[in-house]
Amino acid sequence: MARVAIVGAGAMGLASAYHAAKAGHEVTVYEADIVPGGMAAHFDFGGVSLERYYHFVCKADQPTFDLMAELGMSDKMRWKPTSMGYFFEGRSSDWGDPVALLRFPGLDPIEKLRYGVMMFLATKRNSPGALENYSAKQWIEAWCGKSVYEKLWRRLFDLKFYQYADPISAAWIWTRIKRIGTSRRSLMQEELGYIEGGSQTLIAALVKAIEAHGGAIRLGARVEKIAIEKGRLRGVVVGGEETSYDAAIVTVPAPLIPAMVPDLPFEEKQRYAEILNIGVVCLVFKLRKQVTPHFWVNVVDPRMDIPGFVEFSNLRPTGDVIVYVPYYMPVDHSKWARSDADLLDEAFSYLKRVNPALSDEDRIDGRASRLRYAQPVCPPGFAKKIPPIQTSVKGLQIADTSFYYPEDRGVSEGARYGKMMAVAIG
Repeated sequence: MARVAIVGAGAMGLASAYHAAKAGHEVTVYEADIVPGGMAAHFDFGGVSLERYYHFVCKADQPTFDLMAELGMSDKMRWKPTSMGYFFEGRSSDWGDPVALLRFPGLDPIEKLRYGVMMFLATKRNSPGALENYSAKQWIEAWCGKSVYEKLWRRLFDLKFYQYADPISAAWIWTRIKRIGTSRRSLMQEELGYIEGGSQTLIAALVKAIEAHGGAIRLGARVEKIAIEKGRLRGVVVGGEETSYDAAIVTVPAPLIPAMVPDLPFEEKQRYAEILNIGVVCLVFKLRKQVTPHFWVNVVDPRMDIPGFVEFSNLRPTGDVIVYVPYYMPVDHSKWARSDADLLDEAFSYLKRVNPALSDEDRIDGRASRLRYAQPVCPPGFAKKIPPIQTSVKGLQIADTSFYYPEDRGVSEGARYGKMMAVAIG
């Protein structure tokens, strides 16, 4: 059996470590943060344990269910009827089912018909196929017309991807539509899931299982270098000290790879460096009053510089009302330099615009979490730009969330890729 280093204790890293340790390998996980979990890690929000970045489960997330079954925790899965909303030009509307579409004030009858047909067929599609070669803008306009894209979609893309908005892949947005669109109790009722206790329940179970199989998890241990020699892995450098390993699975953001593995061939390092990412400042509020009855609300309003918000307490019971407001942006954007307090005040003013009954007295608390590499930028043809998981270096595998493409980031894909890389160790 091999000595294996796992770099990164997010969902993919922990799943890799679990499967590798279970197979009998000697596993050590290195995580720069002081807690495991990556984007699924929790924090204590005034007595409520919450993810720093919101997570939810869809019925298509089979790798999550398989992993939970292996860990003996399938009974922790919970499902709840949920709904979507649209705050469109100063007015809140239901969204996400045929009746809501028919009642929506922003589209004419022909636009509604075209939109409904597109969404229905998207959920029935089994693979991206030719969508890989088109932008989301081209796909939506071809089905629904330019006016629908301008009214419903442009601002959502612009406020998430900014200068990269127009060439975002149609295949990427299709997988998001299909994942949500097939997580339903019926045609009229969306149904999403959560793990009892949040993602921390799964993270804690993985950590326990890794350690039970003899693995070790080193927190606050930033990997400075992956050392290679004569085309094969030599070891991992932490705190100036190198430890030898037979194999390594590296799950840090792709743009960090050239500095972490400096002895890779130049062309190989360039492929990682060219994968662009959008940052996020994810705000979370604890409130006394509900904003809407919906879990997810898209926002298209020129007075509000957010693409939407997630009223998490409408999915998972949390006591007080919990609302996430994500500000996605390139980290060189001027807004990235604004203080957490400034963004929290601005975002809460937007929530009050959605629900004028909210007052400052309803705001109990607010926190912000920042991530520089939050959302890969996936243009058409992105699949060909992703490097192979197995590098040119024997014993070294590398993958981050961009490798999930056309699927989006999430625990389920992390579980799938983690298992796949562990099996590849041999």
